[in-house]
Amino acid sequence: QVQLVESGGGLVQAGGSLRLSCVASGSIFSINAMGWYRQTPGKQRELVATITSGGSTNYADSVKGRFTISRDNAKNTVYLQMNSLKPEDTAVYYCNADISSPWYGRSEYWGQGTQVTVSS
Repeated sequence: QVQLVESGGGLVQAGGSLRLSCVASGSIFSINAMGWYRQTPGKQRELVATITSGGSTNYADSVKGRFTISRDNAKNTVYLQMNSLKPEDTAVYYCNADISSPWYGRSEYWGQGTQVTVSS
């Protein structure tokens, strides 16, 4: 089995900060790219930030300069540090990972999501 579990969501005031964590576990040979996506009701899931196995990052324009994605390969964990939060950041945040498994081959996996709510 392979699974991703997110944590760290919550309710914060505008201007506040949160750090999201996502841990991958199970039958894992290697983890390639990882990323964070978010979704609000009635909208498609959108990319927030990604990070490659080599550490290269990419951010949506809306979060550039405010969010930082990082990973700890030894812990199979990806983080999203969210600073200067705005009400527009309110969404369910999902962890995504490109994982190579001895049992299942290479595939993308999603976490269950964690709610982030930013009040004005």
